[in-house]
Amino acid sequence: MYIRRVPFDHPDAVKLNDQVQAEYAVRYGDDGDATPMAAADFRPPNGTYLIAYDEHGSPVASGGWRAQDANDEGNLDGDAEVKRMYVVDQMRGRGLARRILAALEEDARQAGRVRMVLETGTKQPEAIALYTSSGYEPCAKFGYYRFYETSRCYAKRL
Repeated sequence: MYIRRVPFDHPDAVKLNDQVQAEYAVRYGDDGDATPMAAADFRPPNGTYLIAYDEHGSPVASGGWRAQDANDEGNLDGDAEVKRMYVVDQMRGRGLARRILAALEEDARQAGRVRMVLETGTKQPEAIALYTSSGYEPCAKFGYYRFYETSRCYAKRL
């Protein structure tokens, strides 16, 4: 496995984003995550997007962070928001998400961010388990889904 930084609109990122959106749609019975995002959100130094590739060069996992500061959606100055963490079905259980998350945390720390935050949902228990076992703690809700009952928000000091 190797992890590579790519633009959020890179063809492999688009492919994995389409797959995670389809999974969200199945789990939540909707059209996927409607949080507004743009490729520019993940451009260094204000963010990054990572893809893990297998030994054949196939994209198998992804994740990114984008800078957030105090806003009317509940973010605080210095936040780095995790987005689009995803591992393809056949590669789950191998620690890829944990490796990407650690790389995102280190990148955000080096960019001067002070807190990593994320929003997930009650129908993603494996995501909640990953984040809580990685030192994330429940925090005040923020972001697009902050008023949804199924939303869960977590934070970790960097």
